[in-house]
Amino acid sequence: MNFLPTASLEQLQLINRFETLRRLLSTEQFNRHLERPLAYWALPSDRRLPVAFLGRTLRDIVNTPYAELAATPGIGRKKMCSLMKLLDRAAHTDAADLPEDLSPSTEKGGGPMVREPSRNGFDASNVSELVWDQWRASVVRHGLGKEPLGRLALSLKDISRAIWDTPLEYYAGKTLAQMRAMKTHGEKRVGAILEVFHGIHAVIAHVGPQDHLAIRLAPRQIDAAETWVRVAMRRPDVPSREEICDKFLRPLVEQIRCDASRQIVQLAESRLGIHGPVASVRQAAHGLGLTRARIYQLLSEIHAIISVRWPLGRCQVGELRKKFLSDCEGGEQGADLEPFLAAVELFFPSLHREAVGHSERDARNSSLGSPGKGFAQAEAAGRFAAPAFARATLPR
Repeated sequence: MNFLPTASLEQLQLINRFETLRRLLSTEQFNRHLERPLAYWALPSDRRLPVAFLGRTLRDIVNTPYAELAATPGIGRKKMCSLMKLLDRAAHTDAADLPEDLSPSTEKGGGPMVREPSRNGFDASNVSELVWDQWRASVVRHGLGKEPLGRLALSLKDISRAIWDTPLEYYAGKTLAQMRAMKTHGEKRVGAILEVFHGIHAVIAHVGPQDHLAIRLAPRQIDAAETWVRVAMRRPDVPSREEICDKFLRPLVEQIRCDASRQIVQLAESRLGIHGPVASVRQAAHGLGLTRARIYQLLSEIHAIISVRWPLGRCQVGELRKKFLSDCEGGEQGADLEPFLAAVELFFPSLHREAVGHSERDARNSSLGSPGKGFAQAEAAGRFAAPAFARATLPR
């Protein structure tokens, strides 16, 4: 043991502590720890970190004499105390908590989290490289890397729209240090990204691999609406107005409430007639004290939210819309699809535009042709054109 020439009692205690941790970390059970940098055990909330040591591996640290470490420029007593704290964390980290690799082929299991951090169990200040490794390994192991970041966020209010569609694998391939070094990725954005991964890990961390099963995650309200769509596709009848409002409109409005401002929620409710008659764009603008141009911008935000939260929604709802219209042509004339069609126009405007475009083309085509076939064409147009309620739009 190399003592400092004039060691005080506090220095002797630090030396003794270092030697104890050095001997412990040099044992075989900590072999997997030794190749990781000291920064792996640092937390954002730590103060007086020994920055000069953070990039060095644990093996390098424990193989360096205390006197040499203490003589490093910029390292004083407080920094050495912080070094002991990091070494102590490493000594209390089970090897099972260290992911060997983040590739699906080699990552065989997920160790338990070192610590459950506050809101929904999340606290960005308590996320170390070790904890981050566990979270991103869970995402990779269960094949969730292609999911858009915004789809599985607690709320889109907390995440910049610029990264809503960024796949999880983009961040899963980076260390915390690399992510924090990226342009435009300040603490707020990094914290929002970490919260998404934390939420996923909290659900799937202890789910064992099953070759015949896959994990599918979805926002709770979107899952409710999607489940109803699947059930409605298999039903022979058209649901009632009340059921459509309760099982389809309500979950989607609640999702907007989670992800958007109160102003946008009010706009959605007014356009769907949740609390009264359906409002036109002009009426909504007057009620909210906004210009019509701004109303159209907010409507675009509603569409963007649903698009990232429910990527397959446009396709699934489009198929259901076709079924409903076909069923109504087949005799379900009493069905009230106004709420459903209003929701289609609000949440999936491209579907509505396609439908209107097809109806207009059918009308134009029916007016063309030779005069001798005019009656037959008119009869065909009347038989095959979309029902009047299907062509109706929300008031402008």
